[in-house]
Amino acid sequence: MNQPLDPIEFEIFKNIFVSVAEEMGVTLCRTGFSPNIKERLDYSCAIYDAAGHTIAQGDHLPVHLGAMPLSVRAAIDSGPLHPGDTIILNHPFRGGTHLPDITLVSPVFLPLLPNASSRPERDSSIVARSGDIPAFGTNSSQTAEFQSKPAFFAANRAHHSDVGGMSPGSMPLAREIFQEGLILPPLKLIKRGTLDADLLALILANVRTPHEREGDLTAQIASNRVGELRLLALVKNYGLEKIYRYAAATQDYAERMLRSSIAAIPDGRYEFTDALDNDGFSAAPVRIRCAITIAGDHATVDFTGSDPQTSGGVNANFAITMSATLYCFRCLIEDDVLYNDGIGRAVTVIAPAGSIVNAQHPSAVAGGNVECSQRITDVVLGALSKALPHRIPAASQGTMNNVTLGGTDNRHGATKQFAYYETMGGGMGARNSLPGLSGVHTHMSNTRNTPIEALEQSLPVRITTYALRKNSGGAGEFPGGDGLIREFEMLAETTATVLTERRENPPYGAQGGTPGSCGRNTLIHSDGTIEPLPGKATLRLAPGDRLRIETPGGGGFGTPTSK
Repeated sequence: MNQPLDPIEFEIFKNIFVSVAEEMGVTLCRTGFSPNIKERLDYSCAIYDAAGHTIAQGDHLPVHLGAMPLSVRAAIDSGPLHPGDTIILNHPFRGGTHLPDITLVSPVFLPLLPNASSRPERDSSIVARSGDIPAFGTNSSQTAEFQSKPAFFAANRAHHSDVGGMSPGSMPLAREIFQEGLILPPLKLIKRGTLDADLLALILANVRTPHEREGDLTAQIASNRVGELRLLALVKNYGLEKIYRYAAATQDYAERMLRSSIAAIPDGRYEFTDALDNDGFSAAPVRIRCAITIAGDHATVDFTGSDPQTSGGVNANFAITMSATLYCFRCLIEDDVLYNDGIGRAVTVIAPAGSIVNAQHPSAVAGGNVECSQRITDVVLGALSKALPHRIPAASQGTMNNVTLGGTDNRHGATKQFAYYETMGGGMGARNSLPGLSGVHTHMSNTRNTPIEALEQSLPVRITTYALRKNSGGAGEFPGGDGLIREFEMLAETTATVLTERRENPPYGAQGGTPGSCGRNTLIHSDGTIEPLPGKATLRLAPGDRLRIETPGGGGFGTPTSK
């Protein structure tokens, strides 16, 4: 039973596992309706073993790394699962992060077929042959018999541009979660292969853009279906026992590699504190404190002393804090490893309940996923820099620069509601021997730029400026990267919400480097008057008004040299 693994075969299976998750992502991108899915790639896909432990997640969004397994666990705990089921959820306190992130979890049951676990035929394909797997949308219990428990799970999470709530885009300045949109506990969107039309109708009745939401949801269903097909084909070709052996081996390998990286850090306790600018209602900064204790090959990350959860929407639930922390430690691994369950085994996270890093129901959390997660990253990396001063970079921009737009689009002879969401890149922190990159998404955000052409085609908006923000990076022996300037001109009455950070507290420099420049938000009225905006605001904009977002630069690394 404990036969040594073939290292070549191990590498093949490692790549097969991640390729399944990546193909799920490609399917979601190509079949999605909204620019947020098909252009910005604001989603993540992963596959899990029978216990809900991650086998592989695609190289999608880091903010989802440690959070999606909690969604799979919530689906498992929601009740009996059957072949053809798909669970939908977005509840931040039952496996989700914030409400726009809707997760679909599909259990994968193995059919009881002759020779289902036999070795592959010489000409077998990775694609399952017709007739082996019941068609999606059929009553699978009538087309085949299945094992009693799932062998795997396929899951994806996608950010929807609107899920209701008090402002278009569902990223409002809210005081409680009920203002942020439709809350979905784990529910069966698909039961035994049949879509629950009533549940779908309920969801679509509570959003501003039902056609787009339905399109993105069906793209998520298709993505999970691809994952299911690939996993079933793998079992058919190689046998379940072999798949499980190599899945466990990749998890164990990731654990060993992270433990090796942690063991290279000097034992000790390393502390760091940073702050969010404010919560959108109070001017007071929201402090996050972190103490990392390294003992051999294990790390304990303790956020005790962080400020209490706030009345604003920058609160992070535990899933977000876990994601950000594990991301930082994964960055220490120099070799190519999968993100999977093994990454979390070497790290213990302590986040006091009721704090900004482990907010409790019914706190507002829309900004926790996008802004607090970035500051948690800065704090954890800041603590690690005390132990690894020449390895950890300066702070990157530390915000996702969230902008949501919504209203009525009267172009093209038709009237329809629109809701749009995007994040913007900025300056990357400089590294030892390398300057920071300019105008890129960093750390917990791994989305792409929304092309101007796609945005203007979809919305009554014109982009009048899109450029690098010169000299916004911090000075240093290696300078920080520059931020961006993006200016939106409204072509219709529009409600806009900006949810941004690092407008008051700049991204820190490292090893003598200076901080990057703070970001800046400005409203340029149609008559030319200029109005400075706070980092968090909801606005009513008239045609001709321009919203200008200048994103922060990254911190510099090393003492600046005189020229």
